Amino acid sequence: MCGRFTLTSAPAILRQAFEYAEQPNFPPRYNIAPTQPVAVVTSEPGARHFQLMRWGFIPAWVKDPKTFSLVINARSETVLEKPAFRNAIRRRRCLVPADGYYEWQSKGGRKQPFFIHPRAGAPMGLAAVAETWVGPNGEELDTVAIVTTAARQEMAHLHARVPVVIAPRDYACWLDGGEVATEQAIALLQPPASGSLAWRPVSTEVNRVANDHEGLLERIELFSEVVKPEASLRPSRRAADERQGSLF
Repeated sequence: MCGRFTLTSAPAILRQAFEYAEQPNFPPRYNIAPTQPVAVVTSEPGARHFQLMRWGFIPAWVKDPKTFSLVINARSETVLEKPAFRNAIRRRRCLVPADGYYEWQSKGGRKQPFFIHPRAGAPMGLAAVAETWVGPNGEELDTVAIVTTAARQEMAHLHARVPVVIAPRDYACWLDGGEVATEQAIALLQPPASGSLAWRPVSTEVNRVANDHEGLLERIELFSEVVKPEASLRPSRRAADERQGSLF
């Protein structure tokens, strides 16, 4: 699954990578969590757009979101079949920009967090589906879920599931909402290519949502390494960002 991720690239770099029309300005985020606003790239004929959505998918048919379980991921194997997602996967596919994500590995009764990111260093476009929930009084809430798939063997040591990463050359195909394009888009729901991702163990400080600072990415040493992490990278620590509830 994907339960926490980062978005640390400069706004100008992200705008160039995803080619959306807006020019948002926002600080780096090191511990983005479910229910928070997240950056989402959508498309309409002739243009891509940046917008904020709640990370936690709410189908249009839900009457009261308070009674609906928090849904942050959609399984690629069943996304066309599940009532919650089958309309969204056909008409409301989108991308969630990210520079990396966290995963927890269970070992000896404890859970060790790892930071996972592209070896090439460029931001990723995570496959996602969106839905706008409309309340009884006309209120609207844009929501999103990240699509996951079964991990390849090298990543399965960390977790059985991984987020689907859409290659830049396939952004247009994924964002196209046509019925024919849906068949092509479903074919893109594959795990990241072998060797494309690197990872390292990080502090359990990331477990606490309120912690949102560069030090969360700092590699720690394990007494017994259960996977082969990347070489040490040691960014400087900075004060936690108090704007945890908002991307801006």
